[in-house]
Amino acid sequence: MATLLETIHSPADLRRLARGQLPQLADELRAFVLDSVSRTGGHLSSNLGTVELTIALHYVYNTPEDRLVWDVGHQTYPHKILTGRRERMPTLRQLGGLSGFPRRDESEYDTFGTAHSSTSISAALGMAVAAKQKGEDRKSVAIIGDGAMTAGMAFEALNNAGVADSDLLVILNDNDMSISPPVGALNRYLAQLMSGQFYSAAKNVGKNVLKVAPPLFELAKRLEEQAKGMVVPATLFEKFGFNYIGPIDGHDLDSLVPTLENIRQLKGPQFLHVVTKKGQGYKLAEADPVAYHGPGKFDPKVGLTAPATPPKKTFTQVFGQWLCDMAARDERLVGITPAMREGSGLVEFEKRFPARYFDVGIAEQHALTFAAGLACEGLKPVVAIYSTFLQRAYDQLIHDVALQKLPMVLALDRAGLVGADGATHAGAYDIAFLRCIPNVSVACPADENECRQLLTTAFGQDHTVAVRYPRGAGVGVETQPGLEPLPFGKGEVRRRRAAGQGGIAILAFGTLLHPSLQAAGKLDATVANMRWAKPLDTALLLELAQSHEALVTVEEGCVMGGAGSAVLEALQAAGIVKPVLQLGLPDVFIEHGDPAKLLSLQGLDAAGIESSVRDRFGELASRGTPSLKVVG
Repeated sequence: MATLLETIHSPADLRRLARGQLPQLADELRAFVLDSVSRTGGHLSSNLGTVELTIALHYVYNTPEDRLVWDVGHQTYPHKILTGRRERMPTLRQLGGLSGFPRRDESEYDTFGTAHSSTSISAALGMAVAAKQKGEDRKSVAIIGDGAMTAGMAFEALNNAGVADSDLLVILNDNDMSISPPVGALNRYLAQLMSGQFYSAAKNVGKNVLKVAPPLFELAKRLEEQAKGMVVPATLFEKFGFNYIGPIDGHDLDSLVPTLENIRQLKGPQFLHVVTKKGQGYKLAEADPVAYHGPGKFDPKVGLTAPATPPKKTFTQVFGQWLCDMAARDERLVGITPAMREGSGLVEFEKRFPARYFDVGIAEQHALTFAAGLACEGLKPVVAIYSTFLQRAYDQLIHDVALQKLPMVLALDRAGLVGADGATHAGAYDIAFLRCIPNVSVACPADENECRQLLTTAFGQDHTVAVRYPRGAGVGVETQPGLEPLPFGKGEVRRRRAAGQGGIAILAFGTLLHPSLQAAGKLDATVANMRWAKPLDTALLLELAQSHEALVTVEEGCVMGGAGSAVLEALQAAGIVKPVLQLGLPDVFIEHGDPAKLLSLQGLDAAGIESSVRDRFGELASRGTPSLKVVG
């Protein structure tokens, strides 16, 4: 006999259920999410926390005609399952499979593509205004977490939405337990009463009547705010022009459904505060929602276990250790993160140096300008930020940091491809968008120890230096305990062509040095570990250009405007015409999948590099005498 969940192929099927069947469906959906994520890996805690909310939204709203916009979107597995993608969940975050985030090209129910935070209110407001402009009777709902509400963009949208005269509902999914979950019949009654037509109409009638007597109107308004403030933190959001409702228990379908039904009938901007619990229904995730935020495959009966063999040290761990060591040496160092303490490796730093640790929330723009203010006063900020999130603070980097030549270190984690999270999180563009900014340098360490050394080099400069490193582990090079820097702006030759001058030289930027070395062994090519995309080691470049017939640049970043482009610009400036093959990420968004497989598909593994060189230069790899043409 089919379970209730197995009968749901679309929200239309869900809406045919009796309300009394919804708790059973929630239990089945939660069990399915847990089993599915344990098999594929992915986001777990956040999805277990949105089961009832997802069911209630699709039950009450006429999706996809009514628009649901999920902020970030890492909590949308229940949404995917209820919208016809249940059977594809085994492909989640795998090459050619379901995305871990909403995507417009994946389903008509994914009304807006998300993966970075704090965009939902803006997008849903745009949809609500468009509906009004087109004369369409449909609703728009933004579901945003309490963490995402820390970003300035969310408040910019609220500020606009409060005066936009559109039918928008913002749901604050408060899953950090900052407010104790309300319980009991009284709370349920108050939430439904405050969302009902009677309350709304009575409030508006009262305001219209009392407007003829301004002192009474102001008194009534203050009394209303104070009375509601005794039960709920309504005042802030009502000042933005929203009708605030809640907080209500986000796991209580008997409260959620009627409240949403009432809200759906209201006009104008509405704000519903829902309290949920990360990891709801799975005790291990409830106890440690951070550990179960994005686990790999695991046995739900056992939970997360330590690997049989100790894993190699990750670049993130290398950075975290360096940060603590450098902070112990230099009291000026301060560490800043935009809400990525665990992901960026700052847990130990916070424990050891709490007064010098700053988590500014999901506010990348503020993080950069805050760091600039610290730098103005003689401190040495280290901003730990994912490459893809630095994009959100580009103006601040130019206007507030670089223009004033302020010294700071940008520790760019997740540079290059990131695997299962896909294009939204890939750090493909940092070399290109950083190297065009004056007073900003870009270091590309090839291994773990070089990462530590280049961080030290960066910290010693009098301007901003970004050190980019990938997600996960490197080749396993042991990190030295000291804080010795490498020469600023200088690379090194790691392999010399056995046949002497002529042939090909490969210029590798970052961790692709190692597959380049493997390929070079079969090509008899020289290999340079360039280390710096800016400033480029032009002396080394010109030496290699003079002693080889062709050059190959290799980088795990976009080819357009990247390190290879820097090489071409330097050759042109020197008046040198030389064949150059640029290998890197093409002008497309690279989808989710296994990182090694993705690099292979882009021709950036050893076999791919060798094949590309042979296709372009034929037998040049094993023959030739030096050739150089100087123009002018």
